[in-house]
Amino acid sequence: MGKVIFNGSYQYIISVDNLLLAWQEFIRGKRNRRDVQEFERDLMTNVFALHRDLANKTYQHAPYYAFNISDPKPRNIHKASVRDRLLHHALYRVLYPFFDKTFIADSYSCRLGKGTHRAMNRFRAFARKASRNHTRTVWVLKCDIRKFFASIDQNILIEIIKGYLPDRDIRWLISQIVSSFHSTKKGAGLPLGNLTSQLLVNVYMNKFDRFVKHKLKAKYYIRYADDFVMLSHDKERLRNQLLRISEFLEHELNLALHPDKVFIKTLSSGVDFLGWVHFPDHCVLRTASKRRMLMRLGSQEARDASVQSYVGLLQHGNAFGLTQAVNTMSRRTNTFGCLAV
Repeated sequence: MGKVIFNGSYQYIISVDNLLLAWQEFIRGKRNRRDVQEFERDLMTNVFALHRDLANKTYQHAPYYAFNISDPKPRNIHKASVRDRLLHHALYRVLYPFFDKTFIADSYSCRLGKGTHRAMNRFRAFARKASRNHTRTVWVLKCDIRKFFASIDQNILIEIIKGYLPDRDIRWLISQIVSSFHSTKKGAGLPLGNLTSQLLVNVYMNKFDRFVKHKLKAKYYIRYADDFVMLSHDKERLRNQLLRISEFLEHELNLALHPDKVFIKTLSSGVDFLGWVHFPDHCVLRTASKRRMLMRLGSQEARDASVQSYVGLLQHGNAFGLTQAVNTMSRRTNTFGCLAV
């Protein structure tokens, strides 16, 4: 079976109709933001101007506004202008349905119908199968890619995209967005914050996913962004696959594994994956995540919505006691007015 080729047109992506549809998606939850309100004040003028620049190939991406967050580790976020984010949405809404069909089933990051909870459920299902319902030892290879977003090689990314998108104008547009940012060196990195980055890193890593599935013949493999696991009853097999994985990432994608976040251990000893420590018959919230949750609930920033989201999160593991503590803290803080609005 040959590679699937995108047959959509540049003209539709940059059309006023698509830009307006993208605007309706973009403004959800953002109507109170000043920059969004300013753009919307002259919406049609701004949309037609963007369309004209794209049609004439005079479009240039504006600089980013950078700021730091802790989620939980420090991250550098780059926020594009409203005009550029509108274009990101217009491109994403057309390309995502196409590229999503090319991804393997067990890639879970930034995809509709996927996410961390489904990835965790899949991990538990794989653990049962690999262990023959927990009757034999299962080894887990856990890996993390070092400085993932900052290390994406833009030239390699564009070459991968060429294989799917024959339209030169669409490739030109993607190149404009990709080259609008660089991390520590020119030609490297994608900005955390761009909607297009979420799609493009999956396109980039899809090459790796297919290597793992089709070349290494890994039966039990799950990836969430730069975090991935492989399960097997054969520890030596995982060791050999780790060497091939490291070589492939370095030579084909110019990426490196994080030396402090790679291990092979038994499931029975506890495997930290996606914020939870997994055991054969249960999983518990990571200690650092537990501390962060309780600290936030005691702060002025916490709200009832946060409490409900935490309770929902805790339903995915063995956390009855912690759920009780969250609910108790919620009632206590509401009594003293800390969470009430």
